[in-house]
Amino acid sequence: MAFEHVSVMLEETVDLLNVRPGGIYVDGTLGGGGHSEEILKRLGGTGHLYGIDRDREALAAAGERLSAWPNFTALHGNFHDAAQLLASVNVEKVDGFLLDLGVSSHQLDTAERGFSYHVCAPLDMRMDQSAELSAETIVNTWPQKEIARILREYGEEKWAARIADIIVEHRQQQPLRTTGDLVACVDAAIPRAVRNKDSGHSARRTFQALRIAVNDELEPLRRVLMEMTRMLCPGGRLVVLTFHSLEDRIVKQTMRTMASPCQCPPRIPVCICGRIPQVRLLDHLKPSDAEIQQNSRSHSAMLRGCERLDTQWNLDIPE
Repeated sequence: MAFEHVSVMLEETVDLLNVRPGGIYVDGTLGGGGHSEEILKRLGGTGHLYGIDRDREALAAAGERLSAWPNFTALHGNFHDAAQLLASVNVEKVDGFLLDLGVSSHQLDTAERGFSYHVCAPLDMRMDQSAELSAETIVNTWPQKEIARILREYGEEKWAARIADIIVEHRQQQPLRTTGDLVACVDAAIPRAVRNKDSGHSARRTFQALRIAVNDELEPLRRVLMEMTRMLCPGGRLVVLTFHSLEDRIVKQTMRTMASPCQCPPRIPVCICGRIPQVRLLDHLKPSDAEIQQNSRSHSAMLRGCERLDTQWNLDIPE
């Protein structure tokens, strides 16, 4: 199956990155290579672009798509480990980082990956298929309280405890193996009258929560954003495209902290904590109505960015 993915807000994203000829750039979520191809066009054969992805299918497809560009290097791994991956190719400073935190159209549309609640398929949801943890492992082995917690925190699911109860009841009879098994548990937990009033599929929050847990999408994000910013050259930019409120909240808060890091009490007239701004915030953008009409999966997208100031880094990076 061909790796197909429609890059959301393509022009706006790369415009915000402000690509400089001769610069060093990193696409931390390479995917199908759409954003990377546009970056390479603007580099015009100068500088270098490094593309990171944990999905080997994405790496193979993007590698083929971008094979004509000698100034492109693909790296297999998680963008959470971008600093180590770049160090392995002797890169310490970059002019721009791009992160597209959405699930690719290919992953959603490839049934056997288990990301979609519309098709019955194995309960997988791993972006890196060499990883050990899968959605099947979580629903069949994790305690009820822990399943309820991730559904509540990562899916903002009001029926989290009841869904977790039904999952545990189901697995006591037989393990959950497919996405259909999981959808059936959600349907059994949420009253029909409530499901009928839902504007979307009743299982979407549960699937989102499990995907986030399987791929550890949120916990390292604040640390990673700060590490990437520290690696930027003065004037370099960090640009992030998010697709749900949990991600966007972390990105927004982290960028604001780096822009205004002072921790002194408001009544103190002069800063004594010594924390100085590291970035200036850029305008945040949403997709146009025309793009949403052409690609409904773009409707929840939010694009944010910040630009590194010429200051010495003095902020604590979370573990």
